[in-house]
Amino acid sequence: MPTYPAGVREATPDDVETIVQLVRDLAEYEREPEAAQATPEQIHAALFGPESVASCFMAEVDGAPAGMALWYRTFSTWTGLPGIHLEDLFVLPEHRGSGLGKALLVALSRICLDRGWPRLEWDVLDWNEPSIAFYDRLGALPQDTWIGYRLSGDALSGLAGS
Repeated sequence: MPTYPAGVREATPDDVETIVQLVRDLAEYEREPEAAQATPEQIHAALFGPESVASCFMAEVDGAPAGMALWYRTFSTWTGLPGIHLEDLFVLPEHRGSGLGKALLVALSRICLDRGWPRLEWDVLDWNEPSIAFYDRLGALPQDTWIGYRLSGDALSGLAGS
């Protein structure tokens, strides 16, 4: 089992309300506050239910929540191995630059190495220059030869009905 950096711990069911608020704070930062619609019940089921699909780390300063990293396991047919997709990385504005974002990524990196998983991946909005600069400093490489696609809403319903 990997050890986590100081100030980082695995989320517990008691963190669900805080996680929901941090997701909403992230959506506000990403200029889509109306898009954050997940309920505490949904987040609880996703993280702690019998068919959980995701995991979360909390970052704390003096015992108070300061950020989170919510992630799920992926699989690569090319490597034949699982990996991690980081869905949300968020640190409260007053704690940015303190090393908490890096500590959360260190925790995820340690899971990958401990389990023999070769990839830790995530997406970043193209206008989010502070985050892009942060990821560049870590040595992360943008995957700019792939274009992300999404089906949702009417397009998803239409395809399913065809």
